[in-house]
Amino acid sequence: MPERPDKGGMSEASAVYLRMKELFAGTTGRGRRARRQAEEKPGESKPFGAGRDPRGIGDVMDALTVQLGWTPQLAQSDLLEQWRELAGEETARHAVPDAITDGVLVVRCESTAWATQLRMMRSELLVRIGERFPEAGIESIRFQGPDAPSWKRGPRSIPGRGPRDTYG
Repeated sequence: MPERPDKGGMSEASAVYLRMKELFAGTTGRGRRARRQAEEKPGESKPFGAGRDPRGIGDVMDALTVQLGWTPQLAQSDLLEQWRELAGEETARHAVPDAITDGVLVVRCESTAWATQLRMMRSELLVRIGERFPEAGIESIRFQGPDAPSWKRGPRSIPGRGPRDTYG
């Protein structure tokens, strides 16, 4: 059946199509592709989408350490590694960081004289640590001199008289 032009110069099919398009332009009738895009989760990765540009390994590792909460532990590790630069060459020969527990840096000194001297420098060292390693969470420093040998083994030892002359 040949198409007959109407008064406006359009075929009847074209006029119906334009009228239907006009009527249904604001509805939510979607095609298959539009439905599939709506079903995708908002966090899903899309090729050529935002956030798909390659990033450097340093940026990825920084984001991962923050996400996993490793920042304080890594800062404390860096502090222990860079003690020589932080405290100075001479001080580092006579005092070595031993542990970090509950925000307290424990430094083992080779003599009581060095421990006493470093106690006087405590505030200066805390300022340096705070400037270079703020994420480490160091609130205090405890300087320990050399200890006499201890027979205590572990955190749950039993108090008592200790070793006596039982060897003879």
